[in-house]
Order: sequence, then C-alpha cells, then structure tokens
Amino acid sequence: ITGLRKVRGGTITVQGQDVTNRTIRERIHSGIGHIPEDRQKRGLILDYTLEENMILEIYNDAPYSRRGIMNKAAIRKYAANVLTSYDVRSGKGPLSLTRSLSGGNQQKAIIGREIERNPSLLIAVQPTRGLDVGSIEYIHKRLIEHRDKGRAVLLISLELDEIMNVSDRVAVLYNGELMGIVKPEESNENEIGLMMAGWKEGDDQ
Repeated sequence: ITGLRKVRGGTITVQGQDVTNRTIRERIHSGIGHIPEDRQKRGLILDYTLEENMILEIYNDAPYSRRGIMNKAAIRKYAANVLTSYDVRSGKGPLSLTRSLSGGNQQKAIIGREIERNPSLLIAVQPTRGLDVGSIEYIHKRLIEHRDKGRAVLLISLELDEIMNVSDRVAVLYNGELMGIVKPEESNENEIGLMMAGWKEGDDQ
C-alpha cells in the first residue's frame, strides 16, 4: 500500500482512486500517510535538521518552495508548529539535528509529520517499538484522535496488547493468508494467538 514493494496481483484503491501503480509521491498526494517500522532507516534522515525532515513529503508544494527555491521562513514556521503540537523536545527546535533527539522524540516527530497532513489512510507500523510508557500512551492517543476524525488507521504491530487496546477490528494474517477479522471486545488473546499460528474458524480443534 505504501509503495515499498511492487504489487504482484490485485488492485489498491484509496477513496475510489486506483493507486496500484502510482509513485510514492502520488500515493502521498492521494491521502496515504506512513509511519514506518524503522524510524531511523525509513522514517527520518538523521543528519538533516528537524525542519528539513518535517517537509520531506511536501517540500515541492507551496508555500514551502516555488520554482525550485525553498521558502525557509514558511518551512520553519510549519515545522515549529508541528513540533509544538506533538510535544517534540529538542535543544534548538526546528534547527536541531534529528540525530540528537531521543528515540521517543524522533518517533513523535514522525507521527506529527504524518498526521499533520491529515491523511485519509494512515498506516502505522510498529509505531511504539522501543519507546517508554509515556511515549507509548501519547502515540496511542494521537492515533485514536486521528481515527475519531473519521480517518482510517491501519495499525500493524507484533504487540498483542497494543492491538487489543487500540484497535476497533483485528485482522490476523498467516503466511499471507487472512485467518479472520474479529472485534477485540468479542475475542481474546487465545483466539487471536491460534489464528496467528494458522488456525481458522471452522478448522478442527
């Protein structure tokens, strides 16, 4: 869906738009946001400043650039607003090198960058991996707020507690096959664990 791998079959549509063979930039403009699994390898450019990282997906859009010339004032204002809104703490604000931030603040910067664009589909892959309890709660709150705005959030996680606590519906995949879709309040960890091991409803116990 995010464009990291080529589609080998089927189609992907977002709000009626076929994005199956679209470029990543086109997918972004169609309303897809992506919080990647590895914040340092895929989410951020560590040797860029925070303000540069905040516009990675929109640097060629107005008012951040015009005819190839960057509008530094607009970029800094936008980045400062995102960092403040998402409680990203750094020594020099937008001018801080991203490498200098803690893991939690790096992750909050990515969350802010993606949600601030108000995507119709937000894909969050392992969004709280390696973070402290406070950062985990904050990120869960932000994901739920985005959901409450009527936006779709696809949460992909290996943490069963996270899945059960945050999700409205849980889909379990095993070897590329859909084992089932359940509601957390109507299921339990044992049932989901069985599906994770390849059991499907209707199979012999």
